[in-house]
Amino acid sequence: MTKHAIAPEVLRDNISNALGELARHVALARGEVTLTVSPAQYHDAMRRLRDAADCRFEQLIDLCGVDYSTYGDGRWDGPRYAVVAHLLSVSLNQRLRVRVFCADDDFPVIRSVTDLWSGADWFEREAFDLYGVVFEGHADLRRILTDYGFIGHPFRKDFPLSGHVEMRYDADRQRVIYEPVTIEPREITPRVIREDNYGGLH
Repeated sequence: MTKHAIAPEVLRDNISNALGELARHVALARGEVTLTVSPAQYHDAMRRLRDAADCRFEQLIDLCGVDYSTYGDGRWDGPRYAVVAHLLSVSLNQRLRVRVFCADDDFPVIRSVTDLWSGADWFEREAFDLYGVVFEGHADLRRILTDYGFIGHPFRKDFPLSGHVEMRYDADRQRVIYEPVTIEPREITPRVIREDNYGGLH
């Protein structure tokens, strides 16, 4: 028999009570609860979310990086990089979003939670690859989507659309080589077509 999910207001209060001083902010919007924790207390908070009786989040179902540098049309003045995780409690039929901002914009580092949920392994590798977030304590933190010779982190908002290098197969050398990008930057402006009686409209 499936357990009915508790009301989001109850979940918000249960999270606040279970975490106490570990919770920086617990928000309820659109029926979803989002918890924000400090980077120094992230790992302790995640452990408590897994183990506390009113939480019991047995599964980490997603984890990603976020670059806030252009958020709010550039009006954002907080830390640049965040890690967002989504937790699921099968036993209590409840879900939670957890957000933690990295303390250093120049070298974003956060503690790995692979020791709490082994499923965080590839998610953290992806956030490292795409955003450059370093997960301290991860046993095998290396790129997972881009090539081994890739330079930079392509989901950062300041990453150039054409990249830094291009890869091609060289028939003479009989191997793949990397070269500086040869694509000339250009502005693409959509062409507006106006026709009389377009689509049968007058």
